[in-house]
Amino acid sequence: MNLENQTRKGRELHGLHRTLINNMVIGVSEQFKVNLTLKGVGYRAAVQGKSIVLNLGYSHPVEMEIPEGLSIEVKKNIDIELKACDKEQLGLFAAKIRSWRPPEPYKGKGILYEGEIVNRKAGKSGKK
Repeated sequence: MNLENQTRKGRELHGLHRTLINNMVIGVSEQFKVNLTLKGVGYRAAVQGKSIVLNLGYSHPVEMEIPEGLSIEVKKNIDIELKACDKEQLGLFAAKIRSWRPPEPYKGKGILYEGEIVNRKAGKSGKK
């Protein structure tokens, strides 16, 4: 393959399409996984039919419809495992769930991705 005859845009599109096809092959053969953890007092998750119900400290439970092709498993009420063949759809739905309670830096409460580290801040210090 002669790189001198290709344009920059052509090389960019080649890499993009190679990655998209590779993600499709991996998705069908292995499935992609994303794990979320709920940290906070009273934070719980449960799957009811075709929706996921999240208790996140609001006055009402948050119900989200599970998209087609996505499977959700809840372990110990706080660990959520998402599986899908489509990497884009999986990441988008995980981000939507996380957007309800992103981790906050003072107490570390919220919805965290597996292995995510929250940089904690010092709170107010007392009078001196």
